[in-house]
Amino acid sequence: MIEDLRWFGFRWQEPMVSQSERLPLYRAALARLHALGLIYPDHRSRKDVLAAASAPHEGDEHDEPLFPPEFRPPAGTPLPPLTEPVTTNWRFRVPDGETLAFTDGHFGAQTAVAGRDFGDFLVWRKDDLPSYQLASVVDDHAMGITEIVRGADLLKSTFRQLLLFRALGATPPAFYHCPLVRDDQGVRLAKRHDALALRTLRTSGRTPEEIRRTSL
Repeated sequence: MIEDLRWFGFRWQEPMVSQSERLPLYRAALARLHALGLIYPDHRSRKDVLAAASAPHEGDEHDEPLFPPEFRPPAGTPLPPLTEPVTTNWRFRVPDGETLAFTDGHFGAQTAVAGRDFGDFLVWRKDDLPSYQLASVVDDHAMGITEIVRGADLLKSTFRQLLLFRALGATPPAFYHCPLVRDDQGVRLAKRHDALALRTLRTSGRTPEEIRRTSL
């Protein structure tokens, strides 16, 4: 992937970051969330969540289903200690009813209501790895990131990450969400569409210049 990006013309100044080498940072953030009482253990499977959700985000296959509030432990329930290794999922308890807002560099003003538009979300998985949400926030803060540019399919993730930035006492960056690249039928391009992979186009003799012109 890195080789293909270089071939396509991407250049970067910062050294590559391996998340597998940053686990102590993620674990420290988890411990802080635990100390603040903002997370709780969750033994439910994704199948359980989908079965209980009244409207599990139809058409939004890339986002987490809305976590049923009845699966939450009551507020004030004593938390078990974090284990080493972690063998259960841990979720962030969102502030139900709070309206979160940010101004996106492309789409403008964005708002979402916690507990309605998104629910309690994973911060640590039972295979002892951080979730995407927690790892992203910790990395962005540690690296001093001031602007994030990513796909529009991650707009809802931004609201979850804003809660994590606040909980960890970090200043969130600015966000710019780009429209997704789609094929002639309007289907988003994804890794499963191997015929459109950079490596496939490269080996077929296409040039970076030609691909960029076609994408405009």
